[in-house]
Amino acid sequence: MTRVVILAEKPSQAKAYAEAFTIQEKTKTYIQLKPDETFPDGATITWGVGHLVELKEPHDYKPEWKRWKLEQLPIVPDRFLEKVSKGKWEQFQAVKKLFQQADVIVNAADVDREGSNIFYSILRLTGVKGKPVQRLWINSLEKDEVRKGFKSLQNNDRDLRMFDEAKARQISDWMVGINASRLFTLHLQKKGFNNHLSIGRVQSPTVYLIYQRHKEIENFVSEPFYQIEGLFQAEKGSYKGLAKIKEKDKAKVQALMDKHGLKENEPLTGIVQKIDKKTKHMKSPKLHSLSTLQSVANRRWKYTPSQVLKTMQKLYEKRLVSYPRTDCNFITENEFAYLVKNLNQYQETMNVSFSPVSLKPNKRYVNNSKVQEHYAIIPTKSVPSQKKLNGLSRDEQNIYREVLATTLAMFHGDYVYEETTIFTHVHDLPFKSTGKREVDRGWKELFPKPSKAKQDKEVLLPEVRNGEEVGAKLHIKESMTQPPKPYTEGQLINMMKTCGKLVDDEEDVEILKEVEGLGTEATRSSIIETIKAQNYIEVKKNNVSITAKGIMLCEAIEGTLLSSPSMTAKWEAYLKKIGSGEGSKQMFIKQTRQFIDKLIQETPESIQKVHVRSTGEKKSWNEPIAKCPACPTGVIMDRYKFYACSAYKEGCKVTFPKRLAGKTLTKNMIKTLCEKKRTKVLKGFKGKKTFSTALTLDQDYKIKFDFKTKA
Repeated sequence: MTRVVILAEKPSQAKAYAEAFTIQEKTKTYIQLKPDETFPDGATITWGVGHLVELKEPHDYKPEWKRWKLEQLPIVPDRFLEKVSKGKWEQFQAVKKLFQQADVIVNAADVDREGSNIFYSILRLTGVKGKPVQRLWINSLEKDEVRKGFKSLQNNDRDLRMFDEAKARQISDWMVGINASRLFTLHLQKKGFNNHLSIGRVQSPTVYLIYQRHKEIENFVSEPFYQIEGLFQAEKGSYKGLAKIKEKDKAKVQALMDKHGLKENEPLTGIVQKIDKKTKHMKSPKLHSLSTLQSVANRRWKYTPSQVLKTMQKLYEKRLVSYPRTDCNFITENEFAYLVKNLNQYQETMNVSFSPVSLKPNKRYVNNSKVQEHYAIIPTKSVPSQKKLNGLSRDEQNIYREVLATTLAMFHGDYVYEETTIFTHVHDLPFKSTGKREVDRGWKELFPKPSKAKQDKEVLLPEVRNGEEVGAKLHIKESMTQPPKPYTEGQLINMMKTCGKLVDDEEDVEILKEVEGLGTEATRSSIIETIKAQNYIEVKKNNVSITAKGIMLCEAIEGTLLSSPSMTAKWEAYLKKIGSGEGSKQMFIKQTRQFIDKLIQETPESIQKVHVRSTGEKKSWNEPIAKCPACPTGVIMDRYKFYACSAYKEGCKVTFPKRLAGKTLTKNMIKTLCEKKRTKVLKGFKGKKTFSTALTLDQDYKIKFDFKTKA
């Protein structure tokens, strides 16, 4: 009998796998499958819960590394070790026991670097060695795809390379985060800074991009410029045109008017000299990767990138869309074949009807050689009924329709418009007028129509004849140069992807060259969430602005590699090489170590130029909360990651955690405990179930649950 143990990344994924087979038994920590043709002896599915395993913290290696001191830097352990994450011990033990009993272990975590990291980190910490490991490699959670995937499990060579890449990324992020955060914070505290800075390998250059835009806007001086505008009255309507001159000096524009004997606002005659008409075809957008979907959803509905990823994850788990964390805009001929098969049903779901222009794969969308780990985001074979569609949340419906419309668009005709240019001469001075006219909406009919304001901007020109005489009035038009606009969150995703090269045009976003940007498709939205949480940036009405704390961070890292997006992109490029077997994890970690040594040498000097400012955050750190209940002189203070007595040097050992059973303990709760030894009944503690309890302080000044106190 062969015991097969399958590890899913999380319970919802395990449930989706199990539903493709027949379930024999469900427990709190695993699901047992009945024997069938895929698993002749049955199989056991277990799972992680987020990260079951994490890198050890500095104080896990050496107790003295807990205190932030300059003389302890760099903090680099000889070997990087892992530990079971807080609160995950029970599930870890269950997984360990199953791995020990297994004959074959299947890695069925997400098919990406992070999934490889989660699986192998758990496997290593269980100490189970020498057992065959296989890899489930699928892009959809539909039942037949799951069954097909388990029938054709792959070996784990590629997976081990991805694990090396993910570990190199995780360890270097740990080293930079721990060392740079302490280094910069401690040097700034010498200058009177009363807070702490969190610094990261990818988050800091991202903040720096926003800071650069902030400086461009702040330093921008608006200047006037002058042009000659003509208003023309033809037989069939009026239109405007501009002469080919744009000057800061009004006198130069006046001189051109004088040269042609033209006066402002006088009735003149113009002649239509030339009419150019070009028919232009616009192909449908490429299929979505995660970042193009995040961009579009941000522009259309102001969704944040992390909101889009969360919504996509839900749709993926509901088996409606393919794997979300993809950076690919292509599919293979396999996917194309099922899309063709389901074309009519997809049209019904979208409530549209059109005859496909072609049912042959087009290299713009279908290209086997461009698909590596994952293909583009497309709908799955499971076409939702109207009832299922109506049962989705508003966000899920919007995102699903966007994915469906973009997929259907590749079968639809081009968007066709006619571009007209009229050259009108007034006293031999040519004026150019451009306008466009829709000929065929084509694939655009699948998408929401542009707003009225956007439609009004499109200039429609009247019909004119060559040689037609038109009434003309000219004037010198004064305009002001405009500062660059702040980034939106959607643009920020693109900025991270192109490493600071602004590609803002909708049509250009899809032709981003293969640049190695900041972070990966899967991590960019969480990086943005992190820098929001750190109070480095604010987002108001979808515009991203930098805070006082963010400016201070950027002044501190200016001139170091931490402020260089292109440097970070080179790191990302090397990390990818580790994943493809061309780079070495050891080499990367060694270079990160050299980078940290260089930072330690250069920072004292670079910090001199930083202007320490109030960050607007409450100085909660190190402020007294209550008198210490144990000693006569101390006060309980917020020590950033826990609460503790200020008299610890004199030997007072009283400390309180910041979190207890999944609930954050606020300063008020700690104050009440110190003063009254008991709180009222508090809700929201988490154990096997969520529970409510009062808290009390025992004679050793430890917090205990008190279930007797009635609410």
